[in-house]
Amino acid sequence: MLTEVELEFMVALWSIGSGTVRQIMDALPGDDKRAYTSVATILKVLDDKGFVRCERQDRTLVYQPAVDKSDYEGRSLKNLSDSLFGGTPTALVARLVDDEDLTEDMIHEIKQIIETRIRKDDT
Repeated sequence: MLTEVELEFMVALWSIGSGTVRQIMDALPGDDKRAYTSVATILKVLDDKGFVRCERQDRTLVYQPAVDKSDYEGRSLKNLSDSLFGGTPTALVARLVDDEDLTEDMIHEIKQIIETRIRKDDT
């Protein structure tokens, strides 16, 4: 699993596809700019963990995700379901649907996703 900071870097990298340390720095959210060496260190950690891979182009390292965003989302939700909701996805979904911040449009969209899945499973 990724730390909060590592996830922030991965989200930035998933959004740009690939990039140098400077390009990734520019893609990071917020006004707080990090030092070049700090960004390079986090990217090295992500490389060591197998979440990114880097390739030398001339004298510059170019980073790209080694893990697809949807794969990471799926693994993270599975881990969350297992650890916090006792491995019961219905409890996770129930908690999500009970969230008061959901608009009627969001609930309708969730319902459509479930109905599409049901139709897919019936074929």
